[in-house]
Amino acid sequence: MTELLSAADRLDEALASDALLQASAVLSEMSPREIIAVIERSSSRRAAVVFRLLAKDRALDVFEHLNPTVQGELLHGLQAEDVTALFAELDPDDRVTLMDELPAVVARRLLLGLDPHERALTNVMLGYPARSIGRRMSPEFIRVHPEFTVAQSLELVRDRARSAETIYTIPVTDAQKRLVGIVSLRDLIAEEPHILISAIMNRAEYAIASDDAEEIARRCSEMELLAMPIVDSEIRLIGILTVDDAHEILRDAEEEDMARAGASEPLRRPYLSSSIFQIARSRVVWLFVLAISALLTVQVLGIFEATLEQKVVLALFIPLLTGTGGNTGSQAATTITRALAMGEVGPGDVGKVLLREVRVGTMLGLLLGTVGFTLASLVYDVPTGLVIGTTLLCVCALAATVGGAMPLIAKAIRVDPAVFSTPFITTFCDATGLLIYFSLAKLILQI
Repeated sequence: MTELLSAADRLDEALASDALLQASAVLSEMSPREIIAVIERSSSRRAAVVFRLLAKDRALDVFEHLNPTVQGELLHGLQAEDVTALFAELDPDDRVTLMDELPAVVARRLLLGLDPHERALTNVMLGYPARSIGRRMSPEFIRVHPEFTVAQSLELVRDRARSAETIYTIPVTDAQKRLVGIVSLRDLIAEEPHILISAIMNRAEYAIASDDAEEIARRCSEMELLAMPIVDSEIRLIGILTVDDAHEILRDAEEEDMARAGASEPLRRPYLSSSIFQIARSRVVWLFVLAISALLTVQVLGIFEATLEQKVVLALFIPLLTGTGGNTGSQAATTITRALAMGEVGPGDVGKVLLREVRVGTMLGLLLGTVGFTLASLVYDVPTGLVIGTTLLCVCALAATVGGAMPLIAKAIRVDPAVFSTPFITTFCDATGLLIYFSLAKLILQI
């Protein structure tokens, strides 16, 4: 850690005094990970200066491991010829991810600047929806035929090893390029040279290019596959998803879900290098949405204003009841959202989930309601305690049921379950909880 700070400090001093030769020397001592940290913490202009001081091979290695948003910002600070060369050196899957961060005009110009082969590979991926696995696969892979011998296959691996995304998992296709199996490099090395691939290939786990990227990445990770073939609707091989790309997809999805569960959008770059405007923009839309939805709570309070005037003590328990309902709903939503992500439940399980959550909510409501009834009865009176206890029972049961159902409904209508997580459920539970509270108060207290 001391060495990292020392190198970073020396780099800062060199750049501040425009001693570019000294800065270049410091960068040559730093690892790619350290350089990435420096670039991601820097402004676009300073990042471009640092990047230009890197040797060509190191520059590409560093660029490939930068966050796509940072990549897009960095390109704005580079000269046009540098950008074109860098774009052409990227793998097709990295290229497509970067294009999503660039203005359409710039992305189109860079795409037209590619050679025909690279442009064709990139266009294949661009033809699929943004969140599909077709946009995250690699079209650079090695495939063999069932009638190839082990010796022929190994020779093909040697010839294509440098350009292929992976050589450890090799799809097997027929004459029409349809996926018929898979063979590992380990199997090829272990078998006799004259053995046919058809004799040693295994059944292939594959995904359709239009499938959801997060679902396929999770499946690849859970099955502990080094790579998964990606096919079109006719089972023709068009790409491959490697385990490192699968982990990257899952990491991005987790960051997005965590941000949205907290009522904001992911920053897409390190916090300290994000501008105040970027941070505010990631939060302001959700704040407006929640502020408008919170008007429901205000309307409910307005409806029961007369009830509050007759029994002022009821106002003291409003934070307790709304907080308990919101927390119960959020707990259920978080549990079900995670279960969805892990493949433990699906939209078709909504009935089972509702049945379980209403029972869980009722159990929690009985426990909290008993405590609420006892305390409120001792401090105030038994009728008030009965209102509080009954409300807690009803609110917990309702909140858990709604919190469990909303992520499944969101999944069924193809909306990110995290969007319907904590923020919206809390607001909903606040409004409905108050309706239940004041309705029970009018019924029990006869006001």
